[in-house]
Amino acid sequence: RTVPHREHTTPEKFFIEACDEGADAVLAIDRVSNEMTLTGKKDVPPSAVTRPICGIMGTIRLVAGMYLIVITRKRNVGSLLGHAVWKAVDFDVISYKKTVLHLSEIQSQENKTFLSMINNVLTTDGFYFCTDYDLTHTLQRLANTSPDFQEMSLLERADQRFVWNGNLLRELAAQPELHKFALPVVHGFIVMKPCRINGKIFEWILISRRSCFRAGVRYYLRGIDSEGHAANFVETEQIVLYEGAKASFIQTRGSMPFYWSQRPNLKYKPKPIISKTTNHMDGFQRHFDSQLLIYGKQTILNLVNQKGSEKPLEQAFAKMVSGMNNGMLNYIAFDFHKECSAMRWDRLQILVDDVAETQEEYGYFMVNSEGKTVAQQKGVFRSNCMDCLDRTNVIQSLLARRSLQSQLQRMGVLNVGQRIEEQAEFEKIYKNAWADNANACAVQYAGTGALKTDFTRTGKRTRWGLLMDGWNSMIRYYKNNFSDGFRQDSIDLFLGNFAVDESDGPTPLRVQKDWKFLTLPIIMLVAFSMCIVCLLMAGDTWTETLAYVTFWGAASAITATIILFNGQDFVDAPKLVHKEKLD
Repeated sequence: RTVPHREHTTPEKFFIEACDEGADAVLAIDRVSNEMTLTGKKDVPPSAVTRPICGIMGTIRLVAGMYLIVITRKRNVGSLLGHAVWKAVDFDVISYKKTVLHLSEIQSQENKTFLSMINNVLTTDGFYFCTDYDLTHTLQRLANTSPDFQEMSLLERADQRFVWNGNLLRELAAQPELHKFALPVVHGFIVMKPCRINGKIFEWILISRRSCFRAGVRYYLRGIDSEGHAANFVETEQIVLYEGAKASFIQTRGSMPFYWSQRPNLKYKPKPIISKTTNHMDGFQRHFDSQLLIYGKQTILNLVNQKGSEKPLEQAFAKMVSGMNNGMLNYIAFDFHKECSAMRWDRLQILVDDVAETQEEYGYFMVNSEGKTVAQQKGVFRSNCMDCLDRTNVIQSLLARRSLQSQLQRMGVLNVGQRIEEQAEFEKIYKNAWADNANACAVQYAGTGALKTDFTRTGKRTRWGLLMDGWNSMIRYYKNNFSDGFRQDSIDLFLGNFAVDESDGPTPLRVQKDWKFLTLPIIMLVAFSMCIVCLLMAGDTWTETLAYVTFWGAASAITATIILFNGQDFVDAPKLVHKEKLD
C-alpha cells in the first residue's frame, strides 16, 4: 500500500515526508542556502502549511533562483507484477524565494519565460512512475541482474536513457541517504489491459520508453549526436502475464543514425540535408555498438520513400550498414508509401512474411509459471521512417502481433490453429492500444496525434482517416514552423542541455529578430489586402482596376517569395542550445 507523501512549507524550509508506511525520514530543503538534509518528523514545525503530494520530480535553477517541482496528482494505470504504476497528471513548480523583487524587469520576464518552458514539458502527456518497481528496464533486463542490483535505490539502478527527471534529481542523487525521495519518471506511453480469450484471463501491457538523450521536436532534431544517440529513440515493450507466466517482446525505433538535418523553412516538407563535413561512421558505429550491446542482433527496417528527397537518406543508411560489415546487423529497406499506395495496406504482410524467419530467430523473453526462464530475446527490430512515428508504428504493431500469437499459444491461452486476428474482442483492445501508442509518441515528437491510426485501429484505411490525417498535417505544419523552437528550448532546459547559471548575465532569450522579420509579413499583408480592395472597389475603367490589382498582386507575390526564400529566418527557432549542436 503506498502512503501519500506530504509536503510541509515554512518561510525557511520545505519538508517532504517519505512515502513508506511508518518511515520517519523527512527531506528538509533550506529555501535560503538550497541545502538538502535528512531529518525526522519531529523537526517539522507545527506552524508549517501541509498538503498531500504524490512525489518529487526534482529541482531546477531559473533566473529567480531554485525551484522545487512536485507531482500533485496521479492516476493509477494498473498493476505490473503487483506494483502500482502511476501516471503523473498534475505538477506544481514552487519557488524557494518568496518574491521576485530582487529581479530587474527583464530578468523577471525571462524567469516567466523559463517557467512557462518547464510547464510546457510538464503538460506534455505521458509521464509515468512507480514507487517500488523499476519502470525503466525491460523484464529481460530485470531478470538478468546481480544481487547487488536489487540492493541499489531505484535511482541508481535505473536505465539512464529513460529517466526524464535525471537532471532535476541531480542534487538528490549526490546524497545517497536522500535517494529514497528520488522517483525516476519515464516519458512515453503505458497501457495495461486485462483481456479474455477462450475464457482465459490474461494481462496485456504495452510500454513505450522515450530516450532523454537527443530528445526534442520533429524538425529540429534528426539523426544522431557525436555520442551516437539517435533522435526520437523509443523502446517499446509488449508484455503478457498469465497465471504466473510472463513474456515480453521488445522493439526499438529511432531516427536514421547519421548526421542529417531538416530544419523548418516554411515549406510544407523541408528538404533533408545530409551533412558533408562530419565523419558519419564514427557516430553510426557508436550508435550500433551500444544497440548491439544492449539488445543483441539488429534488423533495421527502413520504411522511407525510395524516391524524391528521402531517397538519398535511404542510400546513405544502406551504404553505412554495409560499410560497418557486421554480421549482427541486418538491413531491409521497404518503401512503405509505394508498396501501400492506393490504400493497398494488405501489402504490409509482404514485409511481415519476409522477416518471419528472423523474428523466429530473435524470439522473445519468457518465464514459465514455475519461474523458470524458458526463452530469451536475442535481437530486435529497429524500425524507422522519417519521423519514426506513423509508418513505424504500423509495422511495429504487426510484428508485435506475430510475437504475441506465439506467446499466447505457448502459455496455453490460444488453442492450436487459433489466430489472434479472429479474436474480435481482444483484437479491438489490441489495435486501439497500439493506435494510442502512436498518438502519444507523435504528440511528444511532432506536437499532434499520429497519422494512419485508422489502419491501426480498424485494419483498414478509411476516407475519414485521410481527412483526419489532413487536419493533423496542417496543425503539424503550423507547430513545426511557429512554435517548435519554444518547445525545443523547453525540452533542453528541462533535461539540462541548457542550464541557467547563477551570474546575472543576459540569457540567450534576449536575441532580437532583425527588421525583415517584422516588416516583410506586414508589407505582404498590406499588399494582399490592397489587391482585394482594388478588386472589390473597381476603378473608373477596367484597365485602371487591372493596373492596381497587378501592382499590389505583384507586390504581395514578391514579398511572399522573399519570405519563403529566407524561410529559416521566419520560423520559431530554438534559442537556448547552440545551433551547431542541433544540426
